[in-house]
Amino acid sequence: MIKQTQLDQLCINTIRTLSIDSVQKARSGHPGTPMGAAPTAYCLWQRFLRYDPEDAEWPNRDRFVLSAGHASALLYSLLYLSGVKAISPSYERTDRLAVTLDDLKNFRQAESRCTGHPEYGWTSGVETTTGPLGQGVAVSVGMAIAERWLAATYNRPTFELFEHNVYALCSDGDMMEGISSEAASLAGHLKLANLCWIYDDNNISIEGSTDITFTEDVAARFAAYGWLTLHVSDANDLTLLTHAYETFLATHDRPTLIIVQSHIGYGAPHKQDRREAHGEALGTEEVRLAKEFYGWDPDSQFYVPKGVLAHFKAQLGSRGATTHAAWEQLFATYRMQYPDLARQIDCMQLRGLPENWDSVLSTFPADPKGIATRESSGKVLNAIAGKIPWLLGGAADLAPSTKTELKDEFFGSFLAPSQDDHEGGNYSGRNFHFGVREHAMCAIASGMSLSKLRPYAASFFIFTDYCRAAIRLSAMMQIPVIYIWTHDSISLGEDGPTHQPIEHLASLRAMPGMIVLRPADANEVVEAWRVIMQLKDSPVCLVLTRQAIVTLDRTTYALADGLKRGAYVLADAPDHKPDVLLLATGSEVSLCVSAYEQLKSEGVKARVISMPSWELFENQNREYRDSVLPPAITARVAVEEASTFGWERYTGFDGIILGLRTFGLSAPTKIVEQHFGFEPAQVVAAAKAQITRNALKK
Repeated sequence: MIKQTQLDQLCINTIRTLSIDSVQKARSGHPGTPMGAAPTAYCLWQRFLRYDPEDAEWPNRDRFVLSAGHASALLYSLLYLSGVKAISPSYERTDRLAVTLDDLKNFRQAESRCTGHPEYGWTSGVETTTGPLGQGVAVSVGMAIAERWLAATYNRPTFELFEHNVYALCSDGDMMEGISSEAASLAGHLKLANLCWIYDDNNISIEGSTDITFTEDVAARFAAYGWLTLHVSDANDLTLLTHAYETFLATHDRPTLIIVQSHIGYGAPHKQDRREAHGEALGTEEVRLAKEFYGWDPDSQFYVPKGVLAHFKAQLGSRGATTHAAWEQLFATYRMQYPDLARQIDCMQLRGLPENWDSVLSTFPADPKGIATRESSGKVLNAIAGKIPWLLGGAADLAPSTKTELKDEFFGSFLAPSQDDHEGGNYSGRNFHFGVREHAMCAIASGMSLSKLRPYAASFFIFTDYCRAAIRLSAMMQIPVIYIWTHDSISLGEDGPTHQPIEHLASLRAMPGMIVLRPADANEVVEAWRVIMQLKDSPVCLVLTRQAIVTLDRTTYALADGLKRGAYVLADAPDHKPDVLLLATGSEVSLCVSAYEQLKSEGVKARVISMPSWELFENQNREYRDSVLPPAITARVAVEEASTFGWERYTGFDGIILGLRTFGLSAPTKIVEQHFGFEPAQVVAAAKAQITRNALKK
């Protein structure tokens, strides 16, 4: 019988050699970190991680985030050896392995579950998409926040339904990225004792030794953030690793950083320049040398020694199955005692909505003075939040300006225990204060969404510049994060060009999987939220005004529920045969309505089309799209206080686009609008020019 220490080493070396073989066969990838970090990950998974391979969606499982996404072969080897089962898109268990040996053999190839970097939703067991460094650790903060909130909200005496921990394995690169500092600072402030980052400190990046770029005292930095910092001097010492993980579990007043000293490409002693082991396959000769060093047959490929799979099942598998079964039994009893709370948990896990959740939605009366869409959105958000307990979020220090604070006294703020006695606090609060940390805020929101909460994150639209990477990953993962962006155009006025977004609408519209909604008035805001809350597999950007805009009279113009189709005819020619189409989004819709009324008084037949969401419109069938934008009507004018980029798809190249080709101007709103020509007279002139052009062509 193999001794325990020998079996541990055999399993660790199996992780290493599977990772080596995957990268070598693909001739692409990063074998070094999987080799060096294999003992660190193995010790965590086999001895501590509470995870049931039979159900990768069990709500109270521990989370393992591979923030060092370039080391994906490490995670795939673990998923295969652990026997993790795949979950269907509808969150149902299957008998198929999440990662098969064939998937490992087809690492980085089309259709393999072993993609170049881990992808959430494609490979079960991958808790979040990683690759861009720093994103994974920031998302892990959101997961840790979610656990604290779930525990504070739903746990009851003797019913500890939520008590899981979140682990993130990160690299030197993660530590260098600014987002990790933002996220770590907030995690320390919030005293997230359920969060453990494991820093694989191997002193190597692509360009060489970190001595040329990264010499700060990481432990001191994290201590200043309020973290417990631990050191493991040798990644191959399971005793030291075990003690570090035990210390984390015994720490209840702060997050933990475990700094593990490792050597990248451990076991490939002939490689003096470890950059090669980090960024490319080892090569045939180095693979043989590494395997010989591990006591492996150098000619074997994807070899899993007898006893390895059984050992993973006997440790991780057995512990996970037992813990999960006990939890299911606990939840069954909880369901009988707290049926309403249990229904909320069930609904949340399926990304559902409570019955009659939208009964609180009402219409706004017509008003020529109007209301800013940020204001109407705040009112709708508060109404909905009263019906959906897991709708929660905040802003990057701009809640008063974005109107995203939940006002009810029962909502409260998510606050850490006090500094002195580690008591008090309010982890059940639904208002989150992210501080001036836009990038971390958006990644944290993704972590909360991945934990099945329904988070929103808010700021000024211009500051999407600071958080685009996190926004992009939410779209890639197809998770329903709600982004609320206010101060949406040059009409915000005096703050000037630094705060006036220009290219941002075009940028987000170009992002696959992202829905952009720019409502035209308060009632379109209501319908926007109706659409938003029903999304299950797409993030959304709700883009709102700072300035008051007209609340349109819906007895004169079309009802706002046309928003759900992305674009709709708001006002039309009496015979429904317009000579010119006026297209707009947001605040510019009322500008087009004014132009329409003037044209109508002059006997010119026009149609106004509100286009709050290009993405929703493109999802409609061709018949509907042609009914809104008849192909035969080529006289078209688009109006938007933003970059003109992209509007050609709707105006054609002969149409007129009244937009921006420069940055903005610091001046009062009316002066800015006049300066750039956003006035009814300009729209009228453009419409007449289009009609004249068409007449001359005939």
